[in-house]
Amino acid sequence: MAYKIEKDSCIGCSACVDACPMNCIKIGEDGKAEIDQDVCISCGTCAGVCPVGAPAEE
Repeated sequence: MAYKIEKDSCIGCSACVDACPMNCIKIGEDGKAEIDQDVCISCGTCAGVCPVGAPAEE
C-alpha cells in the first residue's frame, strides 16, 4: 500500500518531511509535500504526524 499527498489538503508545514525515516518526502515548488514512491516504504509515519491528514493510502 503506497501513500500519496492530497494536494488540496497539504499546508506545506514540513511535519511529514521531518518525520519520514526514509527521507523520501520533500516540499515541491508548489509549496506542497511530494513523496518519492521509489523510496517510500509505506510505514505511515507521515500520516501520523500530519496535522491535516494530507498523506493518504492509495
